[in-house]
Amino acid sequence: MEDKKSLKDKLKARLPHKKGAEKKQTGTEDTGFTIRLARFIIEKRVWIESVFVAACIFCAVAMLFVNVNYDLTKYVPSTAQSSMGLDVMKKEFGYPGTARLMLKDVSLYEAKQYKDKIQAIDGVDQVLWCDTTVNVYAGEDFINMDDIKDYYKDRCAVMDITFEEESDSPKTEAAIDEMKAITGDKGCYVGMAVQNKSLIQTTHEEMNKILVVAVIMIFVVLCLATTAWTEPILFLLVMGVAVLLNKGTNIFIGTISFLTDNVAIILQLATSMDYSIFLLDAYMNWRDTGLSEEEAIVKAVEEAINSIFASSLTTVVGFMALVTMKFNIGFDMGLVLAKGIIFSLLTVVLFMPAMILKFTKWNDKSKHRSFFPDFTRLGKGVYRIRYLVLAAVLLITPPAYVAQQMNNFQYGNSAVGGAPGTQVYADDQEITQKFGRSNMMLLIYPNNDPVAEKKLSDELEDLPYVKSVTSMANTLPEGIPEDFLPESTVSQLHTKDTARMLLYIRTKGESDKSFEYTDQIRDLMKKYYPDNSYVVGETPSTQDIKSTITDDNARVNMLTLLGVFLVVAFSFKSVLIPIVVMIPIEVAIFVNMAVPYVQGVDMIYMGYIIVSSIQMGATVDYSILLTNNYIVKRATLPKKEACIEAVTRSCSSIFTSGGIITLAGYIVYMISTTAAIGDLGHLIGRGGFLSLILVLTLLPALLVLTDGLVIEKKWKGSRRRLRERYVTRKQQFHARAEQIRTKLEEHRKEK
Repeated sequence: MEDKKSLKDKLKARLPHKKGAEKKQTGTEDTGFTIRLARFIIEKRVWIESVFVAACIFCAVAMLFVNVNYDLTKYVPSTAQSSMGLDVMKKEFGYPGTARLMLKDVSLYEAKQYKDKIQAIDGVDQVLWCDTTVNVYAGEDFINMDDIKDYYKDRCAVMDITFEEESDSPKTEAAIDEMKAITGDKGCYVGMAVQNKSLIQTTHEEMNKILVVAVIMIFVVLCLATTAWTEPILFLLVMGVAVLLNKGTNIFIGTISFLTDNVAIILQLATSMDYSIFLLDAYMNWRDTGLSEEEAIVKAVEEAINSIFASSLTTVVGFMALVTMKFNIGFDMGLVLAKGIIFSLLTVVLFMPAMILKFTKWNDKSKHRSFFPDFTRLGKGVYRIRYLVLAAVLLITPPAYVAQQMNNFQYGNSAVGGAPGTQVYADDQEITQKFGRSNMMLLIYPNNDPVAEKKLSDELEDLPYVKSVTSMANTLPEGIPEDFLPESTVSQLHTKDTARMLLYIRTKGESDKSFEYTDQIRDLMKKYYPDNSYVVGETPSTQDIKSTITDDNARVNMLTLLGVFLVVAFSFKSVLIPIVVMIPIEVAIFVNMAVPYVQGVDMIYMGYIIVSSIQMGATVDYSILLTNNYIVKRATLPKKEACIEAVTRSCSSIFTSGGIITLAGYIVYMISTTAAIGDLGHLIGRGGFLSLILVLTLLPALLVLTDGLVIEKKWKGSRRRLRERYVTRKQQFHARAEQIRTKLEEHRKEK
């Protein structure tokens, strides 16, 4: 009997079990795999929910054990000279963190007392100050103050500190805390170790604020875009699961950069929220035809799988282009972001159907009218100004392209951790104003020629920009063997095979002058030690970062463009359409990157190269959506009406997606005081907004302009057949919907 059959059995009976067995309601042939997968997801939803819950519990614990790296020098390729030198130094001497301390309003005697206390802190290796060459107890009347002006003047003392462990080690962080407790308000601190500690503390505090504000603003956007108050909660729940899975699985990478850790969540939310919106819309549309909830969700999943996959592919391609960067932070960020998109796709397709069924009653009860207006007038306005838009873009694009290549860039750690607005920056300004710059470098070379070491030390000391040189040759009196010195002292400068020299120069860590002086120092060292000799420190590492990342730029941009082009070409089965689709996004990228040049502000180069890929991969979907709508409408309408209809139909989705990524970016920018994170947010937010504007204005103009090449050619000779097919499909759809309604009504009556 019909009434004894379960809904599950009836559902199976209605859906084809063999490939090509039936037609979809849209009139196209189904693939058996998609149908079987959709049916499997619904039938096994309780089991799938359990798997996701277990995975979330695992990831919630695992994310606590993911290491976060704050030192950009660790991403320099192992073949770079600074990396090779660091490897040698780590093996022979360790890799100490460094800091610089200025004590305010202290006498020489008081400064000496502070120095001794700091020297005794666990984790501090040595403190370099003028007491190594001058008897500070003799009194200021008996000391030539010009001899110690680099270390003490105007009742201020400055000291260079070396720690026992790396800049970001817990022991170094604890030592800095103890130092600050000892010096109180009298101390100003700068240096790599201080920057890293400041970054760790600042990013932890700010990220919580960013997430709270971002979730609230995304919720507001979703409330405007949806028609039920509980739908945004559903979307955020599903995306929250995807974010948690992505963060937890970072444990398999081991260590990620602080940039990745802080922007991955926001970018994942901003770039993949569309997937869940699409699935819910498909479900509501199918349910409106009279299908039951389970039948509607099966059809929605079946419809969504291919669309979500195609949409996510362009984003993944954009992110994966970063993986090819030789500067390994690109591999780190590209892998995590691409993984996040994949987890979003899997969560929406596998986990969200069960959540939709649970939320259906709540969504029905909390219905409200759409807050988005009818965009027909906007579509008409866009069509009217199409020539004006084309003219404006032709005028703006060439100078924008040139300007974005003329930006002043920063590359190293100091640009990240010591940017304006931070305490480190304020302290650096105060110390620099009093004592000038002090930039530490370490020379690593073979321990095989003490005479050459002495000559090198003397030549370096004679350089006008060198503040101090510490080596075994200029520390040990002539004729005295090393055995007379304590092992703790010797081990800092000499091992059996390797020697080390400590050098301070009067420059910033990153500047044209510091790069020039570093090259001179390296050349001088190579004169005496041509083989197996290296200069390490912030400046040499920044030089290698600069040379590496600038080489990456052209390759990453080319791979991003090529990857997106191939995905779009495959989707539309056209070579010309991808060009039209990508033009608005490329123009948006040029304008976005030209703004800092016009404003006269420096950019962090990582932001420039990373955001270019992100903006292309994440916002090209807007172009694809509008182009697809234009092609569909063009099958039955002339150019003008097709253009207006395409813009009208696309606005809601583009405003929702573009609004989310714009808000997310600007929230990061406004809250974060860390330059690298704030700049990334600013570029992403502005880029998303520019892409949104240009897709809705420039792309329609391009589609109409190239219609004869792109669209007419595609439809030439088949317009009547296309119109007939359109009408036939529409009739089939309504007939099928009516058949389902009839069967459901009969089933209810039988019950």
